[in-house]
Amino acid sequence: MTDATTHLLLPYLLASQAQKHVTVNEALRLLDGLVQLAVLDRDLIAPAGAPADGDRYIVVAGATGVWTGWDGSVAYWVDGSWMRLVPRPGWRAWVEDEATLVIWTGAAWERLETALGLIALAATTRVAEGPAGSAIDVAVAEELLSGLSGASIDSTITIPDRAIVLGVSTRTVTAITGATSYDCGIAGEPSKFGGSLGIAAGSTNAGVIGPQAFYATTPIRLTAGGGGFTGGAVRITIHYLLPRVPQS
Repeated sequence: MTDATTHLLLPYLLASQAQKHVTVNEALRLLDGLVQLAVLDRDLIAPAGAPADGDRYIVVAGATGVWTGWDGSVAYWVDGSWMRLVPRPGWRAWVEDEATLVIWTGAAWERLETALGLIALAATTRVAEGPAGSAIDVAVAEELLSGLSGASIDSTITIPDRAIVLGVSTRTVTAITGATSYDCGIAGEPSKFGGSLGIAAGSTNAGVIGPQAFYATTPIRLTAGGGGFTGGAVRITIHYLLPRVPQS
């Protein structure tokens, strides 16, 4: 029989051991640090100053001071000193400053969605990837066009070169003045994603099209109808797919 448990290395009570409470308390202290693991941070290069009892951190590679050589371990401040908790594959930790869950894979702490191959909610999300790095991304790009003025306004965000566009949606955030309606499109096709759109605050349009490839970066253009823009704000969103070429 060994003197510690297999997975968490909790010390066993030994036969005829004196001061058994010391061993029991050591095991309880370890359990308190390991169970429902949550850390404050995972990118500090040196031990945190003035830690509170029970504070835990994932140690970044190359950390200094007492944490030197603890790369990837959990640093646990307890009873006035740092204790090293060496992770095993499958350990999970909540990182408080990032509001994210990470998993120790045996080589690194990976975000849950990365470790499990899940689709993450983000402005750009990879939904498929080949062994040589070829991939397809699903993406959205948003911009608030405010202080509308003149006959038309072009967006700063653009449809990327080689993107396959599914549509461009709009929401009138602040009531438009001057114009009685507006179109959403691109240069040469002013109403491609919607025509005669509402100027009242809260008006929306899901400007879907048959998926179309674009071969140059292309801004979105709002064109005033019934007079020039003199005010208002519209949020636009480009919805598209983006193929990625092989990396090797």
